[in-house]
Amino acid sequence: MTDAYKNLDIFAVDDADPDVRANLGPLAPLAGTWEGDEGFDVAPGRDGAARSRFRERMVFEPMGPVQNGPQTIYGLRYSTMAWRLGEADAFHEEEGYWLWDPKAGQVMRSFIVPRGVTVNAGGAAGPEDKTFYLSAEVGSEVYGVTSNPFLERAKRTICFELTVTIHDDGRFSYDEDTQIRIEGRDGIFHHTDRNTLSRIT
Repeated sequence: MTDAYKNLDIFAVDDADPDVRANLGPLAPLAGTWEGDEGFDVAPGRDGAARSRFRERMVFEPMGPVQNGPQTIYGLRYSTMAWRLGEADAFHEEEGYWLWDPKAGQVMRSFIVPRGVTVNAGGAAGPEDKTFYLSAEVGSEVYGVTSNPFLERAKRTICFELTVTIHDDGRFSYDEDTQIRIEGRDGIFHHTDRNTLSRIT
C-alpha cells in the first residue's frame, strides 16, 4: 500500500468528482480514437527475431470514477488492434483499462491479450507528466503478469515495460518491451513494439 493510504479507514468512501475527463491526470490527453502506421514489432521467430512494420488503431473512452473505499480511480476504457502493413487481418489486439489514482500518483494499464495473457502494469507519475513509465513482473502480487499453461512453459513473459510520451504536436508514442523466456533457448528475448499515433476523433 502506498503512503497515500496509510492509516486510512479502508472502508471509508472518498468524495469522487463525476467529471472524469477533468481528473484523468497524465492520461487526459489520450481520450479519443487514434491511428498510426509507424509501428515496428520485433517478435520471437523460429530462426531468431522476426521484424515487421504495422499500423494500429487505439480507442480510449473515459469511464468511472471507480471507488475502492478511500481510493478513487479515474480511467479510460481501452482497445487496440494492429495490422502488418499490406495485410488485411489483424495480428494483434487487446482490451482493458488505463487508470489514474490521483491520491497515490499511480498510473496503471490493466489489459488482456487473447492469447491467454493478462497484464496489470503500473508506475508513479504526476498529473501533468508528458512521459510516464509502467512495468509488471511475473510473480508480483501488485503489478504482475499471468499466462495460460502453454505460454507459461513455452514462451513465459517475465517482465513487461512501457514508456508513453505525449508530444507537443498532439501525437503520442509508446515503446514496449515484453521480456520472454523461450523454452530451449538461453537468455531473455526482448519482444519490442513501438508506434506513434495521431488523434482522429
